Amino acid sequence: MNELYINIKDIAEAKGLKSTRSLRLELNKPESKYISREVTVNGGTSYEILFSSLEPELQNLLRLGERKSTALVPLNYQPPQFVSDQAKMTANFRLNIVIAFNKFRKKYSTKKQAYYDFIDLYNTGLYLPKAHKFIGNISVGTLKRWTTKYEKHESAECLQPNYKYSKQGEYNSILNDEMKNILLTLLLHPSRYNYGKAIKLTKEILKKRGYEHLPCDLSFKRFAENFRKNNYAEWVLRREGMKAYHDKVEPYIERDISKIEVGDVIVADGHVLNFQVINPFTGKPTRATLVGFLDWKSTALVGYEIMMTESTQCIASALRNAIINLGLIPKVVYQDNGKAFKSRFFQSVDFEEDLFNGVYANLNIHSVFAKPYNARAKVIERFFREFQEELEKGMPSYIGTSIEDKPAWLKRGEKLHAEWHKKLTDNHIPTVAEASKYINSWIEFHNNQPCPNDRTKTIKECLNSVQKQNIDVQRLDDLMMKTEGRTINKHGITFLNMHYRSEAILGIRDKVNIRYSLFDLSKVNVYSTKGEFLCVAHRVQKVHPMARVLGTVKDMEEYKYQYEKQQKLKNRLVKQIKKTFPKEELQVLEVEPESIYKIEEFEQIEQQKTVRERKLTPREKQMNKPMFDSEFEKYEWLMNNGCTNPEDRKWLADYIRSDEYYNLYGG
Repeated sequence: MNELYINIKDIAEAKGLKSTRSLRLELNKPESKYISREVTVNGGTSYEILFSSLEPELQNLLRLGERKSTALVPLNYQPPQFVSDQAKMTANFRLNIVIAFNKFRKKYSTKKQAYYDFIDLYNTGLYLPKAHKFIGNISVGTLKRWTTKYEKHESAECLQPNYKYSKQGEYNSILNDEMKNILLTLLLHPSRYNYGKAIKLTKEILKKRGYEHLPCDLSFKRFAENFRKNNYAEWVLRREGMKAYHDKVEPYIERDISKIEVGDVIVADGHVLNFQVINPFTGKPTRATLVGFLDWKSTALVGYEIMMTESTQCIASALRNAIINLGLIPKVVYQDNGKAFKSRFFQSVDFEEDLFNGVYANLNIHSVFAKPYNARAKVIERFFREFQEELEKGMPSYIGTSIEDKPAWLKRGEKLHAEWHKKLTDNHIPTVAEASKYINSWIEFHNNQPCPNDRTKTIKECLNSVQKQNIDVQRLDDLMMKTEGRTINKHGITFLNMHYRSEAILGIRDKVNIRYSLFDLSKVNVYSTKGEFLCVAHRVQKVHPMARVLGTVKDMEEYKYQYEKQQKLKNRLVKQIKKTFPKEELQVLEVEPESIYKIEEFEQIEQQKTVRERKLTPREKQMNKPMFDSEFEKYEWLMNNGCTNPEDRKWLADYIRSDEYYNLYGG
């Protein structure tokens, strides 16, 4: 049957299009999915599309005529049957045999004798060796039938074998409907019975129903395998659920990555590391969480942070690092549907409204959340698989992705592997800082690989191909800061179970506002309730409770430093009080005599020291520079006596820019 072509006007109407322009553009593409031909109409040219190349839904519309009063395609129209290459070769060799016989029979007066002599000659395999090798021996009746068909039709198609093709999914099984239904009920159960167990239970049920002679297990298995191959979508959905259907059956929506540029979209997700690190808070080995931001176009990890648990602090730090390393603020952040990503800090309002006041909104970033349990939508998952195979498995503290996947040295009874691992690695578990160095080295290696979205460039070259913006890091830090109210007490400012102190707020007992950065909790900015900046309060470093007896040298030095600082603050306050009160008022104060004697004794000793000390020249003072217990003492000494070397000048310049200088001397 000749192929059927449909005019593009009719196809456009069936599709509901107002014009044929989109169809013409599609036909002019080299990779067009339609097969078409050009035709002449009314002195011009038009196109017709092969009916069998159209979408199945559109073919049904054209058959049923749902878009027009009459159908454009006959309901009984069927496309030409598929003819295999094997059938075509069979027809060609049969035709060669028929043509050879017609030449051979001219030597004979009777046709009957020619048939028998030709068959005897052909079946030797020497007369037409290629045809005999492919077709094999034939009989006189077969040759007569081929000859008659060829004389009638004079075409090689009439000599094609008439294979009977069954419809897709049809299977002639000896099982009856009851057997099939029982077997499928078990196989499609969510408990996911295997073939053997389902067949065994099916036979037991059939025996109880009165069946005596049952088919063999292989008959049941063949039916089950045929059903699975031809009903795979139903098989997966009923046995494994909707997620498995999405992952295994449902086709992906293909994305055109060429339509986005570097920095347009960054993808965020958390990944629990498959190797252990030392928890800086407890000192014990643990599996940390890496939160990363991946640039979709270049597939480069532009920012990450390692934390013990996935939290807003980790996400904020990773986002900040991503913006700084990327050199621009992304337009869209495509992220996980996790609780931390959807926290109030990032999404303080509904993004469908116009009142954007979250962090992303302040940076003019649109946030998009992935659907739950839809891993294929997050392109960062592929990056984490490469990260696991290339880096994590090479770490000395690698523990595997699951119980089944853990290395041999962690399994029970594997003494040889445990000893070998200890000998090679000394059971070393890296710190967070060491893990960051390993990760940075691997990222540098990964960025030198070809970019999956542009094979002509490496990932690093693709990442650097975009023009950078002038990122204001200070503004970025301010946006990442959050404001909370606190009251100053004896311990300073208490926040997140930690104490923050500064000399500037030592005597204040009032409510203040603090602004803190989630990626740097070592300090907080302190403001009055009216908005006046007061100081920068630093986190208090805890000391060993028995540093002198049980602590290390470092513990003892930390304790000594904090104790001396405490005493100096007290002495400075005493001197300040002595200056503010006249002597006559001091005499009427009810002060214990013992305290007065100590103060007077201290003053006499200081005066005697001054008398005994010889006045040193400026050069001698510089050459005999003392040891300082605090930085502000060193600053005052250098300001009074001058700097003797470049190191002191550099230290002085750095100290002037520090928070302590700002709090003590007011900038």
